[in-house]
Amino acid sequence: MSAQTTLLIVGAGPAGLAAALAAAPSGARIVLLDDNPLPGGQIWRDGPQAKLPAAAQQLREQVMACANVHYHRGTRVIANPAPYTLLVEDAERGWQIRYDALILCTGARELLLPFPGWTLPGVTGAGGLQALIKAGLPVRGQRLVIAGSGPLLLASAATARANGAQVLRIAEQASLTAVAGFAAQLPRWPHKLLQAFGLFDRQYRTASHVLAALGSERLEGVRLLQHGKVVELACERLACGFGLIPNSQLGQALGCALDGPALAVDAWQASSLPGVFAAGECTGFGGSEKALVEGAIAGHAAVGALEAAQRLFPRRARWQAFAASLNKAFQLDPALKSLAAADTLVCRCEDIPYAALVEHRDWRSAKLASRCGMGACQGRVCGAATRHLFDWEQPAPRPPFHPARIDTLLCLDETPDA
Repeated sequence: MSAQTTLLIVGAGPAGLAAALAAAPSGARIVLLDDNPLPGGQIWRDGPQAKLPAAAQQLREQVMACANVHYHRGTRVIANPAPYTLLVEDAERGWQIRYDALILCTGARELLLPFPGWTLPGVTGAGGLQALIKAGLPVRGQRLVIAGSGPLLLASAATARANGAQVLRIAEQASLTAVAGFAAQLPRWPHKLLQAFGLFDRQYRTASHVLAALGSERLEGVRLLQHGKVVELACERLACGFGLIPNSQLGQALGCALDGPALAVDAWQASSLPGVFAAGECTGFGGSEKALVEGAIAGHAAVGALEAAQRLFPRRARWQAFAASLNKAFQLDPALKSLAAADTLVCRCEDIPYAALVEHRDWRSAKLASRCGMGACQGRVCGAATRHLFDWEQPAPRPPFHPARIDTLLCLDETPDA
């Protein structure tokens, strides 16, 4: 089975929704697909215990009301069998989609760095805990420590506290000087200033980071280095995330150039590959406002509405300035590279410890010798960790990009509609 569309958008977070809404007035046939059950991406993740912002709900309703936007939920990209063609799969079937233009809005994921005890039950990412709570995880009465870096720590703490958790500590690795300098710039973005006041937590500590998760069968406590002093806190949950990294693997597999770990784009959000655009956090982390305006520019540009796209350039510049300030303030301390002990697992899927990797010169060598990155996550977690720890670059991923059914892979033999 195959299909033809004018514009294919991968990812239904803020950038993808904004791109679809911007392109819809052109009358083009638009296909919007996402691997989550509901649109909104990670930042606007829906669920039984989620409270979507009014703006997110409105944008979602506007997009779903467009007759020429065809939305596919729970759908993953499996392969790129031919130029301007993707093989995709949902819960029921697999099929090829041939497109004239493509917008990648694949978002970002948490950077998880290995430290002693990080694989214990009860330890998650900061964003991971937030997603679990929104999906219905009960945390009422549980003692919680949140550690790592970036505004996501405060957002995760607010979600946990609103659902009855007792937040003992929020350990931010950035220095007080860096955080205060960032806070001093927030009046340039009044909405962010108000947001910061709303998220402020008296348990927030700067110049603090995790040393180890403590426990035998499951998490029992956390050891922190706080302003140079070791502190131990008994708790039931530890949420630890060291910022976000772009989900650029699909673009890389298609042949798009990278700018660091992100997809490189020009003023029109166009990638180095003709007909392929990118927007949102796959081009660099900067929050929902940046994702929304980049998505709108990409949507307009993809259907040839260049004047409409250009009118949005000043707004994008404003939010890109915010992103630059944010990323500078929350740069990771090099000391975090030494968190792992020799026996600390780096690749959780294949049980590969730090000691088995440290002597290798690159990702390929480590993978051949140890199977690092060959487990269920296909290097998405350990690949990012080794990039931070050892400065290893990962090669472009090869299809299938996700586990797929046999009948879906058989669709690779089909010839897409012309």
